[in-house]
Parts: sequence; C-alpha cells; structure tokens
Amino acid sequence: MEFNLADLFENAVDHFADREYIVADGKRHTYAEMEARANRLAHHLAAEGVGPGDHVGIYAYNSVEWVETLWAVFKIRAVWININFRYVEEELSYIFENADLRALVVAREFLPRVAAVRDALPDLQHVVEIDDGTPAHDASLLDRIDYEAAMAGASEARDFAPRSADDRYILYTGGTTGMPKGVVWRHEDVFFALGGGIDAQTGEAAKRPEDMVARGQAEAAPRVSLPIAPLMHGASQWAVMSGSFVGGKVVLVPKFEPDEAWRLVVAEKVNVLMITGDAMGRPMVEALRDGEASKEKLDLSSLFLVVSTAAIFSPTVKDDFFDFFPNLLIIDSIGASESGANGMALITRGNTAMLGGGPTVKAGHGTTVLDGNLEPLEPGSGVRGKVARSGYIPLEYYKDPVKSAETFVTTEDGTRYSIPGDWAQLEADGTITLLGRGSVSINSGGEKIYPEEVEAAVKDHPDAYDAVVVGVPDERFGSRVAAVVEPREGATPTLESIQEHCRTKIAGYKIPRQIHLVGRIERSPSGKPDYPWARRVALGEQEA
Repeated sequence: MEFNLADLFENAVDHFADREYIVADGKRHTYAEMEARANRLAHHLAAEGVGPGDHVGIYAYNSVEWVETLWAVFKIRAVWININFRYVEEELSYIFENADLRALVVAREFLPRVAAVRDALPDLQHVVEIDDGTPAHDASLLDRIDYEAAMAGASEARDFAPRSADDRYILYTGGTTGMPKGVVWRHEDVFFALGGGIDAQTGEAAKRPEDMVARGQAEAAPRVSLPIAPLMHGASQWAVMSGSFVGGKVVLVPKFEPDEAWRLVVAEKVNVLMITGDAMGRPMVEALRDGEASKEKLDLSSLFLVVSTAAIFSPTVKDDFFDFFPNLLIIDSIGASESGANGMALITRGNTAMLGGGPTVKAGHGTTVLDGNLEPLEPGSGVRGKVARSGYIPLEYYKDPVKSAETFVTTEDGTRYSIPGDWAQLEADGTITLLGRGSVSINSGGEKIYPEEVEAAVKDHPDAYDAVVVGVPDERFGSRVAAVVEPREGATPTLESIQEHCRTKIAGYKIPRQIHLVGRIERSPSGKPDYPWARRVALGEQEA
C-alpha cells in the first residue's frame, strides 16, 4: 500500500466528515467543509496552470486559509512552500528565487514585501490574496485575485487525477545559522517519519490509510490539539496534518500570546498543548502565575499533555508546569527537518533533570548515533557522535547538491543516513542524550561546548528570564563562552552571580566568561535562538 498525504486526508474526511476539524481566529470548519473549500481552491489553482510538481508559496500567519491551501496544493500533486513571515527583503528574494514559485497565496499584510521583490520571481504566474483584515492596497501594487473570489467560481468536487507516494513535500528550514534550505521528501517517507505513520508508543507502522482512521476511532473522544508555533515551521504543519489522519481537532492562533492561548485551552477544551521549549513554555507559566489567565480563574482540566520540540525545554520550566498541573504528562522530543522525529521522552513530575544540552530520549525508528567513521556507537561508551536516521528520510536539499552530499550519506554497507548535525551520546540502555547542534558549538581550548546545555543552566538563575549562549574569540583558548541574557523585570544579574549559579549545574570550562544584558532575546517565531544576532551583541557589533 502506498501513502499519499492528500489521499490520507481524504480518507479521514470520508470517515469523520461531520467532526469539527479546525478552529482559527473565529472561523470553524468540519472535515467536510474543509474538504469542499480545499477542492475549490485546488480547482482554481489548476485552472490557472498549476500542476504536478509546481511550487506554490504560502505566506501568512496561522489561519484557516493556510490549511486550506496546504490540502488544495497536495490535491493537484503540486508542492507548497512555507515562507517565513519574519523574513526581510533580502531573505525573501533568496527563498522566492530558490524555491521556483509558480503561484503564491499571501496575506494582504505582506503584499508590499512581495511587490518589492517581484523581480526575484521570474516564474510567478498567479497570486491569491488573503483578506487578513489589514488595510487594502492599491490594485496596481501587484496583480492578484482575492482568495474568496478565487474560491467562489470553482468546483468543490473531488475529481482529481490519481496521486503517488512519490509526490513531493518540501520543508524549508528556519535558517537560524544561514539561508534556509528546502528539504525534499517523498510523501510516503515523510508520513512515516513525521506524520504518525509509525506509532511513537508501539513502533507499529500503518499498513493502509484505514489503520490511521482506526486509531482515531479508538479514542474515547476526538483529541483536541493547540500547536502554538507558526505553520511555516514543521512542528505545527505536522500537528495539523497528522491530527487530521486520525480525526482530531486542531486549534490555531495567528500569533503567540500566552493569555489568548490559555483562553483557547478553556474555550475549546484543548487536551494537547504543543510548544517550542522555554521560548513559549516560560511565558505560558508566567501568564498562569501573574497574568489574566491565572489558573484559579480558568478551568484547565481538559489539558493532560504538553509536547515540546525544536528548542530547549529546561528542567526549571518543566517543574513550573508541574507546579500548576501535578498530573500533567510532558513529551520532550528531538528531530530535524532533515530527518523527522528522532526520539521522545515521556516526562512526569520528579524526573525533569537532563544529562546534556537536550533531553534523553527513546530512539525513534531508524535512529542511532554514529561516530566520525559513520559507525554506530557502542551503548554506554561515553563517546560523542552525531544523531543519524536511516529508512524514511529525505531525498535531498532542493537545488543544493553540495549540502545534500554532506547531510545525506551512504555508508560502505549501503545504508543511507540523514545526519543533520546534532551531537549526542548513546546511553547504556539504548537511549540517546542530545548534546547540541554542531553548527553552533563552541571550541574552547579543545573542549567542545554545546550552547544549549549552558543556556539551560543560565536560565535556571532566578534573575534570568531568557538566555542565548555563543562563542567569541579568546587569545588563549580560541573561543570563550558569552551569555546574552534577558533579565527578569526589575532584576540585574551579574557575571559573578551567573557564574556561581552555573558552577552547580555544569562543568567549569562551560561557564560563561562574559554576559551581555538585553531588553529582549531575539528568537524565530518557532522559538529557535537567533545565534547570529546574539554573536553580534556579544562582539559589540549590535546594540543590546
């Protein structure tokens, strides 16, 4: 049996038609309603010449239209391209040109940015404008059609050509340490790597689309999820897609605002809250402690699971969640755009400690740790290696054969691996302890230091609200550790107090040698640290 993402969604529609599927910014749709609207948009795009393999950009905040476009594009075997709404013109020019966009679905707010880089879009033939409530622009700004007008004249019939497991899905990376890269997946591979095709608890693989439906039917009630991160990032994309395969309900927020998120947990009876580590977790618990959304005022009894991925979820913030929700379950997961889900840890109150810069997780399907010779590490050896995944992995980076050859490698025995660059250790029991991303690691006197571990220690300081750690030049050791710290309101942490606190958490050579206090830590909308920005601050090249 082959698996295509659009086929999987349509199969769910056939079994869960009347279930509520999505809630976003006051709009609500059942599975059947989403199907009808996605079909309309798919027919409109096809009539404008968009076909199999063509690339369609989605440039908007989280919205019903984002999800409708997602399914519409897959239905006609085209490929949608996620566009980061934080990009400035130079970055937009790069991704527009690199992605070879044929069509673009864009929120009205971002039209001027698109118009400014129109020359970088030589293949762009069609633009659909989403009315996001912002002021209208002059018709001469960019040739486009209104989203609802595009839908109005199109058929809602499901009469599309057969699809394939080989259809493409491209996920552009966040580009926190360089320009974004488009990770090219086959539908079937990404379904098993990220879409729930392999049950994370049992390891059992789906054999047919009906297996996913059966999972949803086995639930006492449809699970309600609130993925807070933007849909332009993989974590939320897969919360929406994988949830749909089992008949779940998804709640979206256009922008992250803690009090609003808690309001939605209450109003929609959310069961699963999906965050990106401390960047979202800390403001969420702060809102419960000090904000309008205090736990005493709200009925949050529906919430039983918090899932974190893509950024550090420190023990301190996990403990804060357990203070409010003693019986809560937390899943701390690791993965990458280039490999899918590599492992997860189920955390309960009392076992929040971490051995490295990231969690210690049960390895996912096909995941291991390789040494420098691409040989699997011996469990418990204490040797550091890189996380690698075989089996269901991407084909390549789009239009980048050099980076593709570096990341997707084949060993002498013929095994093909994806090795994105995360350093880890393989524990004696087969679990994997994540240490950090190699591209931002710090080499100080020959010792490799992973910023994530130091960041967790710094953020545990009572006066530190957030922190990013980078390496700066050092005459003696080559590099030294610098911490860029956002203090808590009214606090002024000193280097000495940070160092004293860190000595109780990490080895001496990892302790920050300088700190820089800033009003706000710069992060991507998904919560990932902006390391280039932090390095500029640490070097005095940018004002704090």
